[in-house]
Amino acid sequence: MAGVTLKKPKKNYKILLTPIKNNNFTIIGGEYRGRKFSFPDVDTLRPSPGKVRETLFNWLQFETQGKTFLDLFSGSGALSFEALSRGAKQVTSVEKNTNAVHFLKQNKQLLKTDNLAIFKQDAFAFLNKKPKIPFDLILLDPPFNKNYLANALKLISKNDFIAIGGKIYIESEFEITMKFLKTHYLTKTNLSKQKKSGAVHYCLVETFI
Repeated sequence: MAGVTLKKPKKNYKILLTPIKNNNFTIIGGEYRGRKFSFPDVDTLRPSPGKVRETLFNWLQFETQGKTFLDLFSGSGALSFEALSRGAKQVTSVEKNTNAVHFLKQNKQLLKTDNLAIFKQDAFAFLNKKPKIPFDLILLDPPFNKNYLANALKLISKNDFIAIGGKIYIESEFEITMKFLKTHYLTKTNLSKQKKSGAVHYCLVETFI
C-alpha cells in the first residue's frame, strides 16, 4: 500500500439505519373501499386502526348516508375519508398541523370530492364559535394523555355543535363512563356502544333532549 493515499470519509456522511415508514391507511368499506391514502410522520398523529374503523361504521351502518360529520383532531383523515366512502353528505375536518393538512388536501384531490371541507385550525378555536348548522355526527379522536377530551365535550355541548338526536364517536386512552359524560357534557347522553382494541377504548354516544 506504499505510495497510496487513502481518502478520509466525509465528516457529514451518515448511514441510514432506519427504513422510511410506510405511512398509509386503507378504506375499509363503501365507495372508496380498498383505496390507500398516505399521511405524514407527526407527533401524536395516530390513525384509527382498520379494525376500529370497521367496527365504528358497522355501528353506523344505516346512519351515514346523507349525514354531516365533524372530524375534530382529524390527523391522517382516516375517519373523514371512511365517512365519505360510506355516503356522508358533508365532512368537515379540523387539523392544526401544517404537514397533516397538506396531506389531507392532497388526498382530497385524489378523490376529486367537493364533500370535504378542511380547516387548518386548532380544534378548540373551532369549537369556540357556534356553527351555523349543527352536525349529525361528531368524530372525536384527540391526542391521548392531554385532557383534550373533557374540554372538547364541554364546548361541543355548550355551543350546540351536535344536532338533536346526533351521535358522538370517541376514541380515548381510558374507558368512557356515564359518570365521565355527565361531568363533562351539559346535555343528556346515552352510552350506546363501547369496545376496546389494544390500548384504544372507543365508544358511540347518543345525545337527546
